Amino acid sequence: MTRFSDPVYVASGLRTPFGRGGGALAGYDAVSLSVPVVQAMAAQAGPDLVVWGSVIPNLGWSNIAREVWLDAGLDPNVPAFSVVLACSTSMTATIAAAGMLGGDTHLALVGGAEVMSRPSIALTADASRRLTDLFARDPQAALGALQGLEPTDYVLPTKGWSNRITGRSMGDHMEETAKSWAVSRVAQDSWALTSHQRAVAGWEAGFFDDLVIPLPELARDANPRADTSLEKLATLKPAFDRDSGRGSLTAGNSSPITDGAAGCWVANDAGVARLPEGTPHARLVDYEVSAVDYRTEGLLMAPSYGIPRLLARNRLTFEDIDLWEIHEAFAAQVLANVAAITDPDWVRTKVGVRSDLGRFDWRRVNPNGGSVAIGHPFGATGARDLSQAVKELWAMPTGSRAIVSICADGGQGTVALLERA
Repeated sequence: MTRFSDPVYVASGLRTPFGRGGGALAGYDAVSLSVPVVQAMAAQAGPDLVVWGSVIPNLGWSNIAREVWLDAGLDPNVPAFSVVLACSTSMTATIAAAGMLGGDTHLALVGGAEVMSRPSIALTADASRRLTDLFARDPQAALGALQGLEPTDYVLPTKGWSNRITGRSMGDHMEETAKSWAVSRVAQDSWALTSHQRAVAGWEAGFFDDLVIPLPELARDANPRADTSLEKLATLKPAFDRDSGRGSLTAGNSSPITDGAAGCWVANDAGVARLPEGTPHARLVDYEVSAVDYRTEGLLMAPSYGIPRLLARNRLTFEDIDLWEIHEAFAAQVLANVAAITDPDWVRTKVGVRSDLGRFDWRRVNPNGGSVAIGHPFGATGARDLSQAVKELWAMPTGSRAIVSICADGGQGTVALLERA
């Protein structure tokens, strides 16, 4: 099974180092942080199309993709548009660009950025309506009314980034899922430690050297911790469920507030030929965009539907996948999704897949660390995951396969099947 009549490839791109919230990159915004990545990639090859995204709204940007491209001083005749799908934003950009190849479009630059240190401060709908109505009638009085705004008139990310419908944060929802799937605190801390150890080892081995462009403020990812341990992780208090005595998600086993930008390439054969010789690339064989009712399945559990369907459609089992690059919004989210896809009864009754998917090999998951250690700037994560997976796959034999999986707010997710070209 393939989604495309002609071969489509994803090629590794570039990204900034990922900075800690409030840290070295907090002086940027999503546009200015994207510019050096886009400039560096455009210096490698001139794209025919740009697709870029950012999740945290900013009223100053109408089309961040176009604004980044023009701020970078690049060819104004290249079209650029924006996409948003929460944490899956830049993977969605990849899927969108893949479907647009053909004609005169052979090479697309895709990605995204987030400066989570600098969220916009917004007014509630009621406060905004009062002020805009007043400005229309009496601008001077409206200026005076601005001084009289109350704290309840503002929309502030005081609990992280909450789901609009539920008013609850991702961590609040994930605590419920962790309890539902009996994902222990010890298991979460253990996976978090593995993520940090692998990310630190990747940096020390030079894996990230040609994927990350140093910035004046930061040369490498700030979040991976070489000095962490299970003992240190065990001392951290629950970050979301602080009252029940059963809270298990902490700052140590959750992805941190992060600033960063990342891009990758989408190309057909003619587009790949324009990239620098030896650029790692993999064929995009198939993809799945899935959604679940998060009131019953969990806010971040959509990949557990998408992965079995993608495998079954392509007549593959877990053993056929040589590499798994799974976004780590929380260690518990990775553990819960894998628990679901490895439960035959659940896959059969919930997902509708009846084939035997076989044995899941944890040793093949995130060999150079994931979002718990590296960080999770919402709009950049998909491109970071894809670039990392493609480079890891490039070191494997021709025909090796990878699955890249990203969960997203709203009970959605994206999954891609890649094959070593």
